[in-house]
Amino acid sequence: MAVSGSKVVFGDVYVDELVSSCGNGFEFLKPKGVYFADRSHISCRKAGMVLRKQEQPLFVCGHYVSPTMSRNSKYNPPFGPRIKSIRTSPLPCSSSRAVHDVSFDGSSSDDQTTSLPQRAIPSEQTLTLVSGSCYLPHPAKVEKGGEDAHFICADEQAIGVADGVGGWAEVGIDAGEFARELMSNSVKAIRDEPKGSVDPARVLEKAHSSTKSQGSSTACVIALHKEGLHAINLGDSGFIVVRDGSTVFHSPVQQHGFNFTYQLESGNNGDLPSSGQVFRIPILPGDVIVAGTDGLFDNLYNNEVAAVVVHALRAGFSPESTAKEIVALARERAVDKNKQTPFAKAAQDAGYRYNGGKLDDITVVVSFITISADMSILIH
Repeated sequence: MAVSGSKVVFGDVYVDELVSSCGNGFEFLKPKGVYFADRSHISCRKAGMVLRKQEQPLFVCGHYVSPTMSRNSKYNPPFGPRIKSIRTSPLPCSSSRAVHDVSFDGSSSDDQTTSLPQRAIPSEQTLTLVSGSCYLPHPAKVEKGGEDAHFICADEQAIGVADGVGGWAEVGIDAGEFARELMSNSVKAIRDEPKGSVDPARVLEKAHSSTKSQGSSTACVIALHKEGLHAINLGDSGFIVVRDGSTVFHSPVQQHGFNFTYQLESGNNGDLPSSGQVFRIPILPGDVIVAGTDGLFDNLYNNEVAAVVVHALRAGFSPESTAKEIVALARERAVDKNKQTPFAKAAQDAGYRYNGGKLDDITVVVSFITISADMSILIH
């Protein structure tokens, strides 16, 4: 699900030439923790990899520009034919919690994260978030639309992603409904925020309190401010900041155990928004933000994502086209039986015998950080 302007919209659908195959070849049952109301036990922890051979992946992609960009660019949003309205009740007010400054430590030797320089942005320059997205559901979940959701609010300069926890399917619940409602409620909360001062933590608190669907999901909400990015992330979705071909920030994963992510659920079950990590991150013109669900970050290392970003920038790709390139590579890795991936490494560290990628829904939102005056030349 993507959001632009005042509508909930779905982007044009593209069928790619990638061939979906049978994953890593192991009879591997991956635990996927789900909270239940009484919190006395954790069930639905195993979900087999259900794959359909010879089924073409289905891409849902979209790009979103502000009215100013629409006037200055030939880049017209290809909104798809399906529009889904979600009715929500008025959202209660809630206060945001204290925000801590983020530290930028290097990750593993395989995927280093460099430090962010503290360079000031000239006061006369206004930064803008120019975003596009691509979503590729798991082949077995295409008919119901998968369990990921996301939004892009161009005017409010905010994006978000959520990943419904698949373990709920074992008790007949589509966690994608929870994720979609959570993201829709996030958009409503964002529009209640002061212009240019969206507080992602407060947005997520409001959205969570209004979401009534059964299920649970991760959540990541990012907003652009004058001084940089403000963000909150809960679970194993997240985002990276790419600068000059290097990853300068990667939001940490929050898990209770291997493949048992932090997750929001309706009411006071599961984890709460206050458990999410809040960030304030300095950014510069030319930075690229890549947000995604674990279908991205389980299958690609940061340096692989950064390499795609570099190629896309050199080729003059739009954010949407860049997102599609990243999704295509993530799906390629997901069905590779032999390639070492972040998920395989995590499984091995947890004591499992596992090689290759992990087939899953893949959502990617790419945002170019640009100066407002230069927006028209960044989209081709």
